Amino acid sequence: MKILLLGEYSNVHWTLAEGLRKLGHQVTVLSNGDFWKDYPRDINLVRTPGKWGGIRYMARLYSLLPRLRGYDVVQLINPMFLEIKAERIFPIYRYLRRHNGKMVMGGFGMDYYWVSTCCNEKPLRYSDFNIGDKLRTDEDALRERRDWLGTKKEELNRFIAEDCDAIVTGLYEYQVCYQPHFPEKTTFIPYPIKLEEKSLSPAPSPVGRGDSSNEDSQAASKSHSTLHIPHSTTSPSGDKRGALSLFIGINRSRSVYKGTDIMLRAAQAIKAQYPDRVDLQIAESVPFAQYQQMLNGADAILDQLYSYTPSMNPLMAMSKGIICIGGGEPENYEILGETELRPIINVQPTYESVYHELEQLVLHPERIPELKRQSIEYIRRHHEYLKVARQYEKVYKR
Repeated sequence: MKILLLGEYSNVHWTLAEGLRKLGHQVTVLSNGDFWKDYPRDINLVRTPGKWGGIRYMARLYSLLPRLRGYDVVQLINPMFLEIKAERIFPIYRYLRRHNGKMVMGGFGMDYYWVSTCCNEKPLRYSDFNIGDKLRTDEDALRERRDWLGTKKEELNRFIAEDCDAIVTGLYEYQVCYQPHFPEKTTFIPYPIKLEEKSLSPAPSPVGRGDSSNEDSQAASKSHSTLHIPHSTTSPSGDKRGALSLFIGINRSRSVYKGTDIMLRAAQAIKAQYPDRVDLQIAESVPFAQYQQMLNGADAILDQLYSYTPSMNPLMAMSKGIICIGGGEPENYEILGETELRPIINVQPTYESVYHELEQLVLHPERIPELKRQSIEYIRRHHEYLKVARQYEKVYKR
C-alpha cells in the first residue's frame, strides 16, 4: 500500500512508518518534527513565527498538495494536523479526502473528545482535566478547554471523526473517549516502539555498580538545557553502592499541566534525603536525539503524573530497560490483555505518592533488576514496532 502519515507526536508516525516499510509498504511522513523535538520526517513542513512565516507556510503547503494525492491511506496525527487555524484545515482535509483512498484519524492526544469527555462524563478517576469530580483549574487546562469546547476546533474534530473511515487510539484514556461515540470505527492499537538490539538484555542494576560514572550523563550535563545533579557513591555508613539514577524530562510550558512540577519536587526531595544514594538528571526541552543520549544509563524515568498509561517517551525508555514511574493503572494492563508483567511503578497524582514510591525504590534496590527485565519484555509483547505495524495494516485493509 501507499501510505501518507500527516503530522507527528513523540515519534509515533516515524516509528510506525519504519514498521510499515519493513512490511513492504511505501510510506511518506510529512510533519514539522513535533516542533523543537525535531523527529525525523520525509517531507518537512515547519512554520516560522510572524506574519511572513504564516505566508511562507501556506505557500509551501499549497505547493505540496499535488504530491499528497494517490495514496491508499492517509492518516492524521490529530484533527489539527497542520499549523494553521481549524477553519483553514477544512478545505485541506476535503482535498485529501477527494484525492486519496481511506482516511484514518489518530486519537493520540489533545482534541475535542479528550477534553469534553474528561470535563463532562469524567470516566477517568484523574486526567489532565479532572481529579475525581473536580475540574482542574491550572492555566493550561483552562486554555485547552477554551480552545476545544464550542470552537472551530471542536467543529473540525467532530467533522473529521464522522467522515473518516477509521479512528485509531493509542492509549487506554483515548479509547475511553472515542469508543463510546464511534464503536464501529474505533480501534485501540498500542504505540510502536523500536527495540534496540542492546536492549534485549537489561542493564545491570545500580546495586554494586561502585564508583563507575555515566559518560552520556556527564556529556549531557554540559548543555545549557540540562541540569545534572551529581552523586557520591559512598553511603553514610561507609559502604560502597551505586546511586539510583533518576531521569525526568521537563517541558517548562507544560510542567504544571503534565504534573512534572510535582514529580520534580518529589525527586529533588528524595535526592536531598538520600544524597549518596540518588542521582537526579533533568532534561529541559531538548531535541529527541539529545534526549535519547541523556536517557542512556538511567535506572528510572518519571513521566506523566496524570496518566493511566505510559506514553511514547517512557515506553522508549522501557525498551532500554529503564523503569517507568508514572501511569500504570490496572486499566492499562487490561486493555493490553497483560496478566503477568507489572513493570511500571504506578503513582497517584500527588506529591506524597511519588515521594513514597521513589523512597521504596531507593530503600529496596533489589527490585530493580526484575523491573528492568519486565520493562523490556513488556515492550516486546505489546509495543514492538513490527507487531504494531501489522495491527495498523489490518485496519487499513479492513
